[in-house]
Amino acid sequence: MDLGIAGRTALVCGASKGLGYGCALALVREGVNVLIVARGQEALDSAAAQLRTAATGGATVRALATDITTEAGRAQVFALQRDFDIVVTNAGGPPPGDFRDWDREAWIKAVDANMLTPIELIKATVDGMAQRGFGRIVNITSSSVKSPIDILGLSNGARSGLTGFVAGVARSSIAAKGVTINNLLPGKFDTDRLGGTISAAAKKSGKSVDEVRRVQQAQIPAGRYGTAEEFGAICAFLCSVQAGYLTGQNILPDGGAYPGTY
Repeated sequence: MDLGIAGRTALVCGASKGLGYGCALALVREGVNVLIVARGQEALDSAAAQLRTAATGGATVRALATDITTEAGRAQVFALQRDFDIVVTNAGGPPPGDFRDWDREAWIKAVDANMLTPIELIKATVDGMAQRGFGRIVNITSSSVKSPIDILGLSNGARSGLTGFVAGVARSSIAAKGVTINNLLPGKFDTDRLGGTISAAAKKSGKSVDEVRRVQQAQIPAGRYGTAEEFGAICAFLCSVQAGYLTGQNILPDGGAYPGTY
């Protein structure tokens, strides 16, 4: 299916690996020009080279090594380009742990990266999208928004705040101007982030990492972890012309792990 976004321009954050890379890959395969952002230069350069190989329709790939969670990092992005048709917000999740050990600084850092940064990116781009009559914003959050994970309290809190904000702004006047904002709530995808969570769970339970992985996958109805590539395909659909009537939603790709009806 032609998603109708060839020639569009996208900003994809946290795109050097994992789910962000999966989103950038799906977009360049649709002919979308992408600017990928991440902190690590070496990993970012490697990702950009792979994306250029996968790109179709003459799509271009630019890469900027910066910290999108800082004001200076965002200024660098918008110095390169001000307007984007598609924005995929994504930042590394805060570390797991016990809430008793988190001080104010830890909370502020989590909220800044996983709530305020996406809000700043939305604020900087949404009006231009509305003026041009097309825009897609996809926030990569977490399944913990629907089903909180005890050791991910920092993430639970910060990402839930973003979810509440998006629920309101997505239904504002921009909805009638061709702009959609949706959240992607990944369950367990086989990424470095999952590896860190598994290690923390193994340490807490006294089990081996391999045992934790086996138990987790057995609890997922699909019987496996997700892949970054299939996650990216969902993201690309949310950015498509076909998804223009879908906004303010929390999409939960988790292999059926969430047991609720709603």
